[in-house]
Amino acid sequence: MASQEAQFIERAERLAGPRGVMGFQRAADRMPMAPQNRYVVPEFEEKTPYGYKRQNPYTRLFDDRIIWLGVQVDDTSADDIMAQLLVLESLDPNRDVMMYINSPGGSMTAMTAIYDTMQYIQPDVQTVCLGQAASAAAILLAAGTKGKRLILPNARVLI
Repeated sequence: MASQEAQFIERAERLAGPRGVMGFQRAADRMPMAPQNRYVVPEFEEKTPYGYKRQNPYTRLFDDRIIWLGVQVDDTSADDIMAQLLVLESLDPNRDVMMYINSPGGSMTAMTAIYDTMQYIQPDVQTVCLGQAASAAAILLAAGTKGKRLILPNARVLI
């Protein structure tokens, strides 16, 4: 006798027809979905002493110790930024980290988590505003190390 999950999936497949329904597949069988409203991020190859390395702009920025905050500050983006800050500290605690900000702001609790991480790690955090830093993002801009906070000429900071 098949398990209840298998029976449920079999019944759902019969009802869904030949194309199937993503919601009824086991999680292990599902492919991750790409963002729907986003352009394709280009990839490029870089020659290294060990051969060729395929990268996208975000991994290249990370290799140069640059964190890009270009979205709303929420729990997901905060988790990503905090992880990057902690990893960069573990790789070299004596080299500065740069954070480029172009964000409409967002959640105050997510912002305080990023703020606390910026203050917790040993490296200085340079902050640069490109475009805008509003609300929670403005506080993160101000949280950069004193003397290492920049705003580009046409950028806006909204509090």
